Amino acid sequence: MSLPGKVLAVIRESDMDALSNARITVENSGNGPAPIAFPKAAHSQTGVSVEYAFDPSKRWLVLRASYGRTLKVADMLIGAGHYVYVARRYEWMVTNGHRHRELRDLIPNILFAYIGLGEARTLLSRRDGHPSPLPALASIATFYYNHFETEEGRNPPLVIPDRMMHSFIGMTKSFDENTVFVNDGNIVHVQAGDLVRVREGRFKGCMGQVVRIAGQQRVGLQLADIGWVATSYIPRAFLETVSKEVFSEHLESLRTANDTARAS
Repeated sequence: MSLPGKVLAVIRESDMDALSNARITVENSGNGPAPIAFPKAAHSQTGVSVEYAFDPSKRWLVLRASYGRTLKVADMLIGAGHYVYVARRYEWMVTNGHRHRELRDLIPNILFAYIGLGEARTLLSRRDGHPSPLPALASIATFYYNHFETEEGRNPPLVIPDRMMHSFIGMTKSFDENTVFVNDGNIVHVQAGDLVRVREGRFKGCMGQVVRIAGQQRVGLQLADIGWVATSYIPRAFLETVSKEVFSEHLESLRTANDTARAS
């Protein structure tokens, strides 16, 4: 696969029994997430699967679901043929005195849809005279708006650049319980401005900035104005500094690999 991959969630088969109701599909990517291995987007009830295909008319849009309905929104969009990513991680929970792992949203009530802006506006429309063809979707989902820009006097829907989305997926697709989402106030830059690539371990291939959170060195990514996502602890020996030019070349190689895979 390639640059923004086909996505809802990744999980190993050994975990399926405990997560039969997690609304996810299975795609084993090996010992750790490879830079070009992405999970599938699949509807939990119907099994409908949506393949990612690069389309210059589409964008990664950020959507906000009403409380606790992130996966329901994802199911509706996937069922309508759209490609969706929901970032999740394991969390330890205690139920009736028993400790168990559970998949939870990494960024509460937030999901990402690869879709044309015009079509997204239609699907989420609540205007009289222009109702959504999926009114159940429009009733529980809205755009996450870009509060730093204005268009015709209004804030436009927030769009995540492909490069940023690729890095975000690489950091979050393993469900690592130590992956965190934080606001700017909790971030300390170790090397401000440096771009690094992880060479070894679970996050091999991921790119971002070196940051320190809770006293630990991690690789972090600022996800537009939403906040920061950071890996678990990464030893310095696992990191290499890369230039923006190298990163651009890396992304182009992913696009080429994806085109080749779809053509074969």
